[in-house]
Amino acid sequence: MCGNNMSAPLPAIIPAARKATAAVIFLHGLGDTGHGWAEAFAGIRSSHIKYICPHAPVMPVTLNMNMAMPSWFDIVGLSPDSQEDEPGIKQAAENVKALIEQEVKNGIPSHRIILGGFSQGPISGVNRDISILQCHGDCDPLVPLMFGSLTVEKLKTLVNPANVTFKTYEGMMHSSCQQEMMDIKQFIDKLLPPVD
Repeated sequence: MCGNNMSAPLPAIIPAARKATAAVIFLHGLGDTGHGWAEAFAGIRSSHIKYICPHAPVMPVTLNMNMAMPSWFDIVGLSPDSQEDEPGIKQAAENVKALIEQEVKNGIPSHRIILGGFSQGPISGVNRDISILQCHGDCDPLVPLMFGSLTVEKLKTLVNPANVTFKTYEGMMHSSCQQEMMDIKQFIDKLLPPVD
C-alpha cells in the first residue's frame, strides 16, 4: 500500500461560459487522466457550471504487477473481499476535499458542487440527503454488473434510498456512452440549475 502522496498535474478544467455558480468535480478511473472526461463534459456542458477533472498521481498498483500508472489509491484485487488501501483512499478523499474547499473559496457554495467519478474515481458523501446517480454497463468485463448492484444497495443504506438512481446501459462495457452522458447532464442540470 503506497497511498497517493505523490504530486499530480493541475486538473483539466472546462470553465463556465459565464459566471460560474456551480461546479462538477469528476475523477477518472485507473490508468486514465482527467483530459478525456473534461472533453466529454465539454460536449454536455451547461454555461453556468465549471467542470474540474483532476489527474490522479502516478503510483505502483499492486493489481497490475506494481506497474506505475495514474491511480487515486492502490488496488490489491477486484473481489469484494480484497484488501483495500485505506490510507490511500483517505488521502484521495482529502485531495477531493481540498478541491471542494478551493471552489468554495472561489465563491461557489458547497451545496452547488457535485462529485462524480468513473470506476476507481472515488465518490463519497456524509450527507444522507445527497442525490446519487450510479451508471453501469451490463457488459462490463472489468467491474461486473453484480458489483454495481452491490454498490447501489450499500449506497442506499448510507443515504436516503429515494435519492439513489441506478441506470444500466445495454451492451456498454467498461466505458461510457452517449446515452449515459445525456443522463449525467440531465442529473447535473436538475441538481445545479442556473441561479441568475
